Amino acid sequence: MVLKKLPDFIEQAKKIKGEAAYEVLARVQELEREGKKIIHLEIGQPDFITPKVICDEAIKAIKKGKTKYTSPLGVFELRSAIADYLNKKRGLKVSPRMIGVTPSAKTAIYLAMIAILKPGDEVIYPDPGFPAYGNLVEFLGCRAKPVPLIEENNFNFDLKIFSNLFSSKTKLVILNSPNNPTGSVIPRKNLEFIANLIKKHNCWVLSDEIYSELFYDIKNYPSIFSLKNMPERTLLIDGFSKTYSMTGWRLGYLIFPEKFESIIDNLFVNSFACVADFIQYAGIVALKKANKDVKKMTEEFKKRRDFIVKGLNEIKGISCLKPPGAFYVFPNIKSFGLSSQKLADYLLDKAGVALLPGTAFGKYGEGYLRISYANSIGNIAKALRKIEKALKNIT
Repeated sequence: MVLKKLPDFIEQAKKIKGEAAYEVLARVQELEREGKKIIHLEIGQPDFITPKVICDEAIKAIKKGKTKYTSPLGVFELRSAIADYLNKKRGLKVSPRMIGVTPSAKTAIYLAMIAILKPGDEVIYPDPGFPAYGNLVEFLGCRAKPVPLIEENNFNFDLKIFSNLFSSKTKLVILNSPNNPTGSVIPRKNLEFIANLIKKHNCWVLSDEIYSELFYDIKNYPSIFSLKNMPERTLLIDGFSKTYSMTGWRLGYLIFPEKFESIIDNLFVNSFACVADFIQYAGIVALKKANKDVKKMTEEFKKRRDFIVKGLNEIKGISCLKPPGAFYVFPNIKSFGLSSQKLADYLLDKAGVALLPGTAFGKYGEGYLRISYANSIGNIAKALRKIEKALKNIT
């Protein structure tokens, strides 16, 4: 029997959108199978090998039999290690009972939004921003209220526009600092302004801080969680992928008010049961013994950032701010008169350089490209030469 209409569950699933970084990666891999050489500047993945001390601990944990189910919220030793790390390193006040371990930070974002939102709720989030925010808002039947990140403000919010988006239906504000795709960091004074709005409107904030250890030229990383009365209305997201070059390990965590521990536990057990036991023990060692590795990687990212910003600004028609965090630049390419999608496609086809259009991160990303400098300086230098050569052919 041929179905004339797709079942309702398929219609619902069709509402969720994909992510351009993976779509471009798939296209690039196809080109590489055809024998073409491509320089990868499209994916947000450190090119460093996961530090040896972390890998060794995972192998040791497997040999010890750490391959069984654990508590849905994670082994207590890891939850304690995360709390100690955040309290000592970042000056937060977190207890192990406020922490749930997840199979990736992206999973934590998804479950946090499910826990808070119902159809019709309004969600304020950055644009350009991580695609999952807008995708999930739409999928959950909520009303999207993107707020533009403005280049003239170093890709920070215009606070007047931001405040005007609030209404009685605003249920969640999503922040991402350092930001993907721009690398911007929200200044503390702006966070204080936003925090006052959130408290006034009695809504939640989801603070995505996955790049919290990757910042440059500033002494302290500011988190809205650290502000007065904000822990009780903040869901903080972080993880190990970017800081420790553990993207494939899929290890993240969610911080929540302690009174919701049993609710979050039930949400986790019905979603993924638990994170792999041995990976959690590797996470403990990452927090306690990989600080030197993190410092080396961060120093190298800073060198790459300085190199790529200088190189992009030397290419006629491109202007690029120096981002204070993450490992992305977001150059302005408006002078070429092409959409960001067309220019990204052109550079892949003609220069063999894979990068992403700004519109992959929202409508306000038009006129920009996102370039990841999570690649070697040698490859970045080659990419810059190829980009410059290809752009000379655009009239």
